[in-house]
Amino acid sequence: MSFKADIASLSPKMTFTRREFVVTVLGAGFAVATQPITAKTVVQTDSKGLLAGEVKVPVPDGQIPAYRAMPEKGKNLPIVLVVQEIFGVHEYIKDTCRRLAKLGYLAVAPELYARQGDTSKMSNVQEIIETVVSKVPDRQVLTDLDATAAWAAKNGGNADKLAITGFCWGGRIVWLYAAHNPKLKAAVAWYGRLTGDKSELHPNQPLDMAGALKAPVLGLYGAADQGIPVDAVEMFQDDLKAAKSKSEIVVYPEAPHGFHADYRPSYRKEPAEDGWKRLHAWFQQHGVR
Repeated sequence: MSFKADIASLSPKMTFTRREFVVTVLGAGFAVATQPITAKTVVQTDSKGLLAGEVKVPVPDGQIPAYRAMPEKGKNLPIVLVVQEIFGVHEYIKDTCRRLAKLGYLAVAPELYARQGDTSKMSNVQEIIETVVSKVPDRQVLTDLDATAAWAAKNGGNADKLAITGFCWGGRIVWLYAAHNPKLKAAVAWYGRLTGDKSELHPNQPLDMAGALKAPVLGLYGAADQGIPVDAVEMFQDDLKAAKSKSEIVVYPEAPHGFHADYRPSYRKEPAEDGWKRLHAWFQQHGVR
């Protein structure tokens, strides 16, 4: 189904039941499985001058919760879809939306596990992977992101200035979405997995999609990431060059996985701040601002 067809199928009259959707509201604070959390998160963004809070996004089979932040008096704003870490839409993702809103964007993070389960109360990553993440179809995620983009365009956003960014689990989704939506202007993927087993639910992996990207992607990776081999990142860089893609990858020499996650011990100040500056510049360079 095309992007336009997906959006055309949405109905504002759609409703949902708890049987259809497990997650109907967003959790507060940080997901339990994110422990240990540093005593004080490095970046804490207030909502002064912003409209910030939970919203409901219509999707083909109901509604999903999302966190939205935007300038209070803004209209026709550039849209940034924010894709969650493996832990779901918790405080760090919400804060990221507020950071983007302070820069003049309408940022919205949909809860992409809404049908499969509530990760906010799960105590470890393995439980999240086995009971929720492994059951989330890529097609469902891409369609929900389309629906979120459509919602944002009707609620203060500019559909012609659409960008996406995501972290960890969401970094992989960013690459897939850049190959999915022809209306996307730019994307930034933070340490998203590039390879993995293929299945009916996950038929494609980013490493196979260098020639299919419809928007330029900036990939931000750490050479000390024990879950994403540098060899795979370098191979993907070569593939992007061979495909004459406008996408680029930056590798920070000593950064581990999750180097932007300022609430965890994996945070690294210099690559996190440099990556954030690159994100904003990338969006400006490719017409989002």
